[in-house]
Order: sequence, then C-alpha cells, then structure tokens
Amino acid sequence: MPRRETYPAWSIVALKAHQEAPSFMQFRPNYSHLLMLVSSIVISIAWPCVSSADERTNAKSNRISPLVSAVQNCRNSVVNLRGRKTVPVDPQNGSSSDTKQVNGMGTGVVIDSRGYVLTNYHVVEGVKTIEVTTAQQEKTTATLLAHDPETDLAILKIQTKNPLPPITLGSSSDLMLAEQVIAVGNAYGYEHTVTLGIISSLRRTVQVNDDQIYRNLIQTDAAINPGNSGGPLLNINGDMIGINVAVRIGAQGIAFAIPVNDAIDIAAELMSQIIPSDLYHGISTQTVYEDNSPSLVVNAIIPQSPAEKAGLRSGDKITKVNGEDVTLELDFQTALLFAAEDKSVKVTAMQDGKPKNFIVSLEKSNKSAAPNSIAWLPLGLKLEPIPASQMVDQHPNYKRGLKVKSIRSNSPAEEEGIMPGDILVAMHGWKTESLENLAFVLQRPDVVERKDFMFYIIRDKEPFWGQMRVANLPTH
Repeated sequence: MPRRETYPAWSIVALKAHQEAPSFMQFRPNYSHLLMLVSSIVISIAWPCVSSADERTNAKSNRISPLVSAVQNCRNSVVNLRGRKTVPVDPQNGSSSDTKQVNGMGTGVVIDSRGYVLTNYHVVEGVKTIEVTTAQQEKTTATLLAHDPETDLAILKIQTKNPLPPITLGSSSDLMLAEQVIAVGNAYGYEHTVTLGIISSLRRTVQVNDDQIYRNLIQTDAAINPGNSGGPLLNINGDMIGINVAVRIGAQGIAFAIPVNDAIDIAAELMSQIIPSDLYHGISTQTVYEDNSPSLVVNAIIPQSPAEKAGLRSGDKITKVNGEDVTLELDFQTALLFAAEDKSVKVTAMQDGKPKNFIVSLEKSNKSAAPNSIAWLPLGLKLEPIPASQMVDQHPNYKRGLKVKSIRSNSPAEEEGIMPGDILVAMHGWKTESLENLAFVLQRPDVVERKDFMFYIIRDKEPFWGQMRVANLPTH
C-alpha cells in the first residue's frame, strides 16, 4: 500500500491552494501561494510564543499567594536602621569604666506619610547618627523625637525625596493561636528579611534584665533575629499586628512582639509629647474597638478648656480633624501636630447621633498643662489605662486601673507621696478603671465643692489609701 506523504502542518494551507489553481495559470508565475505560505509560517511560529508568554503570565499570577501580597503591600513601609553606639565593656574582659564602639541595627515602620517612624527604643538608644535605608535604597538619617524606655518604643522623624506609605494597621484584639504571621526586618543587617511562622501564645510576660520587663507580648515561632527589633509582625492580610521586640537566646522558635493595639496607644502618647507645649485643647481621647473596628471616643473634656467652649462633650466620637479621617488616638495626635501652627482645630464628631463640626481654638497654657491627661491639671498626675491582662498580677480585687506615668511638681499628687508606677484603682468610692471613670469623679459636684477625696492605689502589689485635694484649675 502506498504510503501517504506527510507535510509539515504549516504547509497544508499552501499546498491546497496550489492544487485548486486553474490549469491555464499553472505555468504562470503565481506568488499568492507563497504569500499564504509565509503568512502561515509567521502565524504558526508566532503563536507558540504568544501562548508561552500568556502561560508564563498566568503561572506567575498563580504564584502570588496571600503571603506574597502581604509582603509586597508592606515593603515600602518598612525602613532599615543602623548606627554606632558606645557600650560598656564586659568587666571580665576589662575594667568597669572601659567602653567600646559597636554597630547596631534594627528596623522601623512608617506610621505617617510625613516621615514619622515607630521603632524600639533600644535600637536607637545612645546612637548619635541614626542611618536609614528605605526599600528603594534611598539613604537618609533620622531624628529621635520621643521615647519611652519602659515600653521600649520610640518615634523617629525622617526626610525622604518621596513620601513613604504608612503601614496598614491591624488589630491585636482578635488574634488566634496557630494563626499564620510574617516577620519583616533587618535581620543581622540583611535588609527586608522575611520569615514565616505562627502565633504560639498570647499575653506573655518576659523579663529581659533587671531594668526591662515586657508584658502582654505575642509569642511567635517566626524567625526573629538581631536587627528585627522594631519591625512589623504581620497577619496573612499584610496588616501589622505587632512590633517585633525580643527573642529567647538559646531557644529555637521563641520570639516576641508588642501587640499593635498597645504599640499604637503608646505611639499616640509619644506623638502628644511632640506637640508644642504651650498649646492646650482640653480633650482626652481613647481608641475603642467594636467588632474589631477602631473608633476614637472622647474620654473626658477638661472644664473651662477650649474643647468645652467649642461644645465637645465626653462620649462624642471624633471622625475627622481638619478634614483628615481619624479612627485612632494616633491619628488624632498626628493631626494636632500639623494643626498647631493655625492655633485652631476643626473637629468633626458624632454627637447625639449626628455629625457636627466644632472649631477648637488652641489656647496658651503653662507648660504643665501640656500632657493629654484629664488628671494633669487638677491632680498633677499623668495616667494611662492598664489592660486587664496586666492587672492580674497586681491585685485580685481590681480588674483595671490607671498607671501613674509622671507627676507634676508641687501638685496634690506629689504632696500625698504618689509615685510613678503606682496604680490608681479608686477615687471617692468609685473605681477608676478608665480615664472616663476618672473624669466622671472629678466633675461630680460633691468633689468640686469639697475640693478633696479619698483615693486608693496599688503599689508593689499592695493596696494603699490617702486623702487628696483637687487643685484649682487655671483660667485662660
């Protein structure tokens, strides 16, 4: 049986066209089939290339997992920090007065596009020149604006050619054991190192040394190394849920992060310290989480303050400051920082279920009125709420309290011997579990008229009580 001749697939169309040509044209030059032949060749050669390119594109898109997207979304919001500091030499290797220069490294996260960066204080403590490298390899320096050694957090200010996007904030109030997390940081100087792990435990207390103890930490098995400090711990969506802070030396897969809710509250307090001290508004705020969504609620309004004169009231929910959306206390303090030059602030708040606009005229006050605390003027106390998780170790009869951060000189609190670290748990027969509770007590007519009250504190896990007067509030 004769065998059929086989032709390359690209020549079939051309061969058929040649066979169907009329007989009188068979001996005349005819280039049409050649044109079709060339076209067929081009199409058949090009098609596999197009197909391969599409396949490659699809294959790459299939590789962009939620983990990849999470890292890509946060990358430009993470900066690498370096610097040299002087540290004491180990007494075993020299005298107690000997020092040496060491290179330090760490990580920071952008919390505001105008160049404000949050990091661990131990990363920048004692560093004269803080060197910063962005994800785009732009190099600049940072200025240390505010810090809190107790919580080991600090605010830096950097200047870049292009604004850096602030990191997307998540919530640490609904974290789950075994939830996947991602750590990003300058591990051992290797910039933007990414590691993956899970949440191993919550609410850990870790004592690093005699001077430093961390509370309410997230424990993770994501690889965190020297240089990761100050960098973000992300959830699978790319939202920051913590600030990486410590690792257990000698252990495998044991590292810790400050919960983002705590870190942002502290950052807000640090930002409030940057606001010019002679500008006073009289608003005390708190971030409240409902269904894991934050909102900014007015804890209290200091009597006779600019905020009270403007019409703001305790319980109002602030939504905008000078046209900028605010949901966190950090947003509020940042907005105030840039409103200070105008000497007034436009505040939009939900009051009686309706949005209302208020113009708060910032007034000059003495320097002692600067801290954003309802108790600073009448008592001389700068306070911060303590979460229930930290009160467990203090006293079984109290679920929450207000920790004393600082005390104003010649104040009623100083007269009564109250000390930083004390926990105010009750006043005038009322528990002081929040700043709102405190404002309620201070604004009671019987306290205002009597000008004194009984107070109860916890000190070194032991209860104490005393009698305190209320200072006359300054007039503006």
